Amino acid sequence: MLKRDYIQPTYRLNAKIIQVDWPLCGLLLILMSMGLCILYSASNQNMAMIARQSVRLLLALIVMLGFAFIPPNKYKTWAPHVFFIGFGLLIAVMFMGRIGKGAQRWLDIGLFRFQPSEIMKIAVPLMSAWYLDKKPLPLRLNHIFVTALIIFIPAIMIAKQPDLGTALMVMFAGLSGVFLAGISLRFIMGVFLSLAAIAPLIWHSMHGYQKQRILTLLNPEQDPLGTGYHIIQSKIAIGSGG
Repeated sequence: MLKRDYIQPTYRLNAKIIQVDWPLCGLLLILMSMGLCILYSASNQNMAMIARQSVRLLLALIVMLGFAFIPPNKYKTWAPHVFFIGFGLLIAVMFMGRIGKGAQRWLDIGLFRFQPSEIMKIAVPLMSAWYLDKKPLPLRLNHIFVTALIIFIPAIMIAKQPDLGTALMVMFAGLSGVFLAGISLRFIMGVFLSLAAIAPLIWHSMHGYQKQRILTLLNPEQDPLGTGYHIIQSKIAIGSGG
């Protein structure tokens, strides 16, 4: 009996190891290595910085593999809790968030600071998937409306911090879950056309530096020695073979 009790957990562990997406892990290791090489070059061969970044990457990889061993049904159970905790932290940022460089994005709990918006990158797609899990296809309008609230309310709160980049990531992460749930392509096209129609209003509500980033992306040559410098140099580097 003791031998059998030992074999069963070992078998389950081996099964979980096999289920890990090892090709994806390999690609991540390649990207991490490339990032370290770029950091080594950009930091003038600062080995102390490389060592710190390597430790962070190793810890991130361990955490990623740890989450990979968690059964999917656990994520389904945790989804509402993670979402509402993250949402509550976003509200806390509005009232007692730390302000830095004109942005109010961080919560300071003494030992360290963190951005609750990072939690929402995971919480929003989890919550939208949890809500749509048992809904019949095609999705009804009220189901789509509730899902839109789950996605866009946190995204708008994050954009107000302001953190437009993270807000867009949260929004598209949630919308990808809606797409995988089986929403019709016609409805998706309608959403994009609606966004295109209100694009002038969105542009008017953006901060000046956000507008400048978009203009620089579209036309870096307008400021070749300032905001467009790095984009131009990147194009030159790629054009000359790296």
